[in-house]
Formats: sequence, structure tokens, C-alpha cells
Amino acid sequence: MKMKLSKIIAPVFRPVHYDIKRERHTHYWLKGGRGSTKSSFISIEIILGMMRNPGANAVVIRRFAANLKDSVYEQLCWAIEILGVGSQWRAKLSPLEIEFLPTKQKILFRGSDDPTKLKSLKFAKGFAKYIWYEEAAQFRGMSEIRSINQSLMRGGKHFVVFYSYNPPESQRNWVNKEAVEEAKNKYIHHSTYLDVPSEWLGKDFIDEAENLKR
Repeated sequence: MKMKLSKIIAPVFRPVHYDIKRERHTHYWLKGGRGSTKSSFISIEIILGMMRNPGANAVVIRRFAANLKDSVYEQLCWAIEILGVGSQWRAKLSPLEIEFLPTKQKILFRGSDDPTKLKSLKFAKGFAKYIWYEEAAQFRGMSEIRSINQSLMRGGKHFVVFYSYNPPESQRNWVNKEAVEEAKNKYIHHSTYLDVPSEWLGKDFIDEAENLKR
């Protein structure tokens, strides 16, 4: 890789990176507000993981399919470019997918508003090793996510499921409750813009964030 990971993964995420690399957990709950770089971290992990494992594919899910292109799709395209491996990947808009050219592994994008497209999902080669629920708090509840996981988590030895979200204010929200329930195969992580090198975000961003906090 042309880019050192220490230059693109914030120090607060290094323990998560090593945990994933050592396959210690399956479910990674990453909570944090704007500027926490949680989505950047996840996108880098998916690209690196797929390139290291020729049997690994990814499925990236949002509550509504209409939100996929301008968020997670662009985020993963960013990860490919920042890692300096753009020549090895091909991004398509119709259908929305990203392909690793040397092995034909794919990243597919789906909305949970059309569950039939998730239940019928198949890969020509390998399995859905990586599953990413972006803006997890927008989903209807853990029962919906468990149903999707049951459809996707088949045919592989080890899966990595990411849940990224900005914690809702209400502690009664299902995602806040789920994130505090410890389990053997669950890793819970919290980051904020204060955990990220200030030069990555810029002075204007930090000033605005401090104003909002006050």
C-alpha cells in the first residue's frame, strides 16, 4: 500500500483495527458524531480486508436506498483513492457497486426499504464477509437487522459487521440500548472529533463544533 495506515486511521481506532485483524469479534458498534471519522475508518477496513482475503465480499446497507450513493458509496471510493489503489478497483453507478478487478470481488449497496433485494443477494465468488449498517439508528430496530444478518451471514468462517451511528439523544432509542448490552462477540467503541488529529478536520470545522457544543 502506498499510504501508511497511521496517516489515515486516527489513533483512537487503532485498537479496533487490531481487534478486527485478529478476528476477536464479529459485531463492531462504532458510535460518534460528525468528524469522528468512524465512517472513514470502516471504509478503509473493508477495502483493506477485501484485498487481503480473496473470498471476501461486502454489503453496505442504509435504511433508504436513495441515500447510498452520496454517502457510503462515495466514502468507499474515497478509501480506495486514499490508499492509492484506484487502478485495481472499478466503481459503477448502475447498478451501484464497486469491484476489485484482480479477483472480481464486489461491494454491493442496498437499502432495507426493499428487503427482497437483500434476501435474494448472491455472490458469484466467496461470501459477504463485511456487512456495514450506516446510520444504524435510522433502522427500525434490532429485529430488522437480525433478519438481514441471517440472510447475509452464510457460507463463511468469520464475518465482520459494522454498525455506525450518531447516538440519539433519547436513551430509550433501541440503538442506544443495544450498544450498552455487552456480548462475547460484540465490540463497542465511541469516538468524537476531539479524538481526531485537528489538522485532519481543519480550524473552521473545530471552531464550528466548539460553538455547537457550547
